[in-house]
Amino acid sequence: MTLSEQLRIALDGKWRHVREQARVELAGMDLLYDPTLSMDQARDRVLEQLRKLVPTGIPAAGFTVENGGLGDPGMSVTGIEMLAQFDLSLMVKAGVQWGLFGGAIENLGTKRHHDAYVRDLISCDLLGCFAMTETGHGSDVQSLETTATYDPATQEFVIDSPTPSARKDYIGGAAAHARVAAVFAQLRTLDEDHGVHCFVVPIRDEEGHDLPGVTTSDCGPKGGLGAVDNGRIVFDQVRVPRENLLNRYGDVAEDGTYSSPIESRNARFFTMIGTLIRGRVSVGGSAGAAAEVALSIAGRYAVQRRQFVGVDEEARLIDYRVHQRRLLPLLARAYAYRFAQNQLVARMHRMQSGGTPDAQKQRELEGRAAGLKAAQTWYATRAIQEAREMCGGAGYLEENRLTRLRADTDVFTTFEGDNHVLMQLVAKEQLTAYAQEVGGLDPVGMVRFVAGTITDVVRERTAAPTLIQRLIDARPGKDSEHDLLDRGTQLQLFEDREQHVIETAARRLRRADKEDPAQAFAIFNDAQDHVVRVGVAHIDRIVLEAFTAGIARCEDEEAAELLRKVCSLYALSVVEEDAAWFMAHHRLTDSRAKQVTVEIDRLLAELAPQTLTLVEGLGVPEHTLGAAMLKA
Repeated sequence: MTLSEQLRIALDGKWRHVREQARVELAGMDLLYDPTLSMDQARDRVLEQLRKLVPTGIPAAGFTVENGGLGDPGMSVTGIEMLAQFDLSLMVKAGVQWGLFGGAIENLGTKRHHDAYVRDLISCDLLGCFAMTETGHGSDVQSLETTATYDPATQEFVIDSPTPSARKDYIGGAAAHARVAAVFAQLRTLDEDHGVHCFVVPIRDEEGHDLPGVTTSDCGPKGGLGAVDNGRIVFDQVRVPRENLLNRYGDVAEDGTYSSPIESRNARFFTMIGTLIRGRVSVGGSAGAAAEVALSIAGRYAVQRRQFVGVDEEARLIDYRVHQRRLLPLLARAYAYRFAQNQLVARMHRMQSGGTPDAQKQRELEGRAAGLKAAQTWYATRAIQEAREMCGGAGYLEENRLTRLRADTDVFTTFEGDNHVLMQLVAKEQLTAYAQEVGGLDPVGMVRFVAGTITDVVRERTAAPTLIQRLIDARPGKDSEHDLLDRGTQLQLFEDREQHVIETAARRLRRADKEDPAQAFAIFNDAQDHVVRVGVAHIDRIVLEAFTAGIARCEDEEAAELLRKVCSLYALSVVEEDAAWFMAHHRLTDSRAKQVTVEIDRLLAELAPQTLTLVEGLGVPEHTLGAAMLKA
């Protein structure tokens, strides 16, 4: 077995069989986007492709066996992620149909909804959409304006868009294909408001015409994802039966009485939203997959393309240090994020396969998913753009895919949650854990806590804690030669940074008076940049830990040794990018900061000859890249 094959095995993780199946089956389906098609033709083609996916098992994987599925959430997310290697429009279309629409039906509904809808939506006999986002509200779902008012006289809910800003906006499938919508609206009954719930609302007849009271419209051409039929929906007193309320977490009796197994309105809302986490997990993983395609193209081009050195001499692009600096750290991040994504998917799978999850673990999973989605989509935007530039003018040609990848992933940074908002969600989870530890301490107690047990607040979310602690404990002294290449030293640097930014953010926010909302908002607003930094520092740490744990699971020593170098390149690249912080907070001296750059350059020199091996290790088959310049 070749070294690149050993790398691929390590990277593929628990659902390796799904990835291998996808590399064969999906490659034979002619799924790459065709830029010569009109918008309507592209939409029809991707719908046809969606139906062809049904026999692969990917659509059924995310649903329980009782409902006609395979009961394998990890397979579902991994399969959707693999679609991103071919066409992001198809990935989004699949994610809407089986992840968002189907996920809402199964996770928020009960047996009557499962029996009525799930098998048909798996087979694409029922096409749906996920109508949450509104013109006036996106991230702030609790403030949606669409209403669902119960009428006891007819035992119906009346779905209405009371204001222009209540229009459902940018809804995938709403422009052309969807017949039914999972609509999020404020549930009102007997003059009481019970917050956001989800309803099954038919929007079109079999001929594709809007049903009475429903007005759909087309968002039209976008900056990317040209085959996704994004649309808008307005409801005007649309009546649906009482049974169309997805009632797992809240129900309305015939007489209008509301009941819920969760008494707290806030807890109920976040529990409902938490069940839909697969969408966010899929977006992050798919962004990473798209970046892997771009880097596979750019990496192969770098070892193929030659540039002049002298009169009779030529060198490959990868032989130039500046090109190594541009490409190899991005490849290192691709590896790092794949290991972190694998770990996230495994966590999600365990929680969604084991009955009712622990509330604390659910919140931790949501925070992890939010942070990795933000990190991976920001990374994809950067990596794909850099890959395009590294391929020069050839990279700008449509036939080489890079501009399409860049356009299609651009929106990933803002759908399934704006990245800056998501990083604040991550920080909130960390700060909440911190506050629980320090609550009630006097100033002296606070000082002692900061000096001691704050480390435990960080470590309790650590991957492979025994391994990580052992590496940190065994780290050499700062004066040791090449100590920056020691994994324990790198882990300690990341952990120190996270501890510090959590503690200082908490100190700034403790001044807020909960009894004075205006003052509390002002203090939070002033500290918002610091709060985002908490989220970034946390995600950087868990990614490094996931990479470290992934290396420990690699069974081939040659591959593991190469992965150790790639991991060090990832870690030191992060440190170098944030060198100002590490120096300002006395984690690095001037000389050690310079040594970070020296060590990175040494790693680049060692890894450059392995570029093709690292690219092949990502597991994107060369014949599926669809880049004409690589065939020249």
